Amino acid sequence: MDDDAPATGPLAGVVVADFSRILAGPYATMLLADLGATVIKVEGPPTGDDTRTWTPPVSDDGTATYYLSINRNKRSIVLDLADPGDLDVAHRLAARADVMIENFKPGGLVRFGLDHASVAATNPGVVYCSISGFGTAGGAALPGYDLLAQAVSGLMSVTGEPDGGPTKAGVALFDVTTGLHAAIAILAALHHRERTGEGQRVETNLLSAALSGLVNHTSAYLAADVVPRRMGNAHASLFPYEPLPTGDGDLIVIAANDNQWRRLVGALEAPELLEDPRFGSMGERNTHRDALRVLLLERLATRSAQEWFDILTAAGVPCGPINTVEQGIALADRLGLEPVVSPGGAPSVRSPVTYSATPPSYRRPPPALGADGDEIRAWLED
Repeated sequence: MDDDAPATGPLAGVVVADFSRILAGPYATMLLADLGATVIKVEGPPTGDDTRTWTPPVSDDGTATYYLSINRNKRSIVLDLADPGDLDVAHRLAARADVMIENFKPGGLVRFGLDHASVAATNPGVVYCSISGFGTAGGAALPGYDLLAQAVSGLMSVTGEPDGGPTKAGVALFDVTTGLHAAIAILAALHHRERTGEGQRVETNLLSAALSGLVNHTSAYLAADVVPRRMGNAHASLFPYEPLPTGDGDLIVIAANDNQWRRLVGALEAPELLEDPRFGSMGERNTHRDALRVLLLERLATRSAQEWFDILTAAGVPCGPINTVEQGIALADRLGLEPVVSPGGAPSVRSPVTYSATPPSYRRPPPALGADGDEIRAWLED
């Protein structure tokens, strides 16, 4: 199969049979596709990937922007696994793939002969990645939705205002982190195969990724028997590390170590804060954060957020405004990060990693449903 622009990345020549849908799996396979892999997206009739129907918003041509965000550089084929002819195509695809990825309910592909054991019988070198919500043991029957993972993992219990209710993150956070773990696992397994010739099955799930992603919160419980609580925009171990009001709006202000604290005090022209024993260390500043907040707000109220941004940035103090998504993309552009790519005229956020020798490539826009079916069938018959 030929691309409009040939793949040149480190995964060029690697064929990925993508039987996943929604977010975690497609995000992982888009990352692989950006690195040159040929990703064949298998979709069921009649509407394909669920995210094609998750609207609004839609692009100018009516395509769901959710779908567009995670499916560039792929090919699409529609296969009804209940149809013998289509199932045969699926088997041939699995037999030729270097990587197969799926997020059916655990055991859901056994009846189609597309589970790991069946695929590995004819393709022993395959790297087979399974993504689930809650693993393949006691949680096998539980549906894998990000909101459920946010709720049951504990994330929602630490998100939101102290006197408010539990709150979800503004993005499907654990779908994304699970997709990242899946991509890492696939790359590790491909490296293992390169050295040994052996394929293997790798598994990840939303709950495990969530507990790993809660990092210091899970560690607080496991290592100190402390159950974290909601603190709004505050940080349990750092102060200041939150939005603080200025003369005309909030500004994120961070002093994550003693050097930053000294620079902040200098920029605020408040040397008395350095002499106050209540604020002499991070631990003391945390203990006395309520008193310290009052003193900081008195100084910050004397200037606008923009003025303080300029002053604190010049002093080497981490700070910043609370932007909209539009403003965030504009900032990345101003900083020279070149955040947007538009393969085939479909804009999306580029891969966040740069490579000195093997850069990602953006060869194809997200495919229309079944757009590449004839080409893929012909390739399989070759």
